[in-house]
Amino acid sequence: MSEFPEDENGIVLRRMKESGDDLSLKRTINFSVVFYTHINADIFCNKFSPYADSMHINYTEMGSLPIWDVTVDKYMLPSYDEITCFELKIAEFATPLNGHNDGWGCFQK
Repeated sequence: MSEFPEDENGIVLRRMKESGDDLSLKRTINFSVVFYTHINADIFCNKFSPYADSMHINYTEMGSLPIWDVTVDKYMLPSYDEITCFELKIAEFATPLNGHNDGWGCFQK
């Protein structure tokens, strides 16, 4: 049986561990949350700020679609349970605003 589930988070964490990352060390993890209006990105940031260490909004375009990508920074263990739980918390606030999780990343330790 694998140490990590066979889903996106499990695959990323397995690759991190295999590349020598010490997953027992806390670090800032950057979560990406995508919105299609600036207003919804702002509302999300205002409501979610108690759960994040910092957040910022970047504007970009995907084809002809405008996208507001909110980066949510959280200092935490890069563990499957903590990351998955935090993504569920993000979804709880983002989904009613037509936003969605778009992955996460962090630097190796």
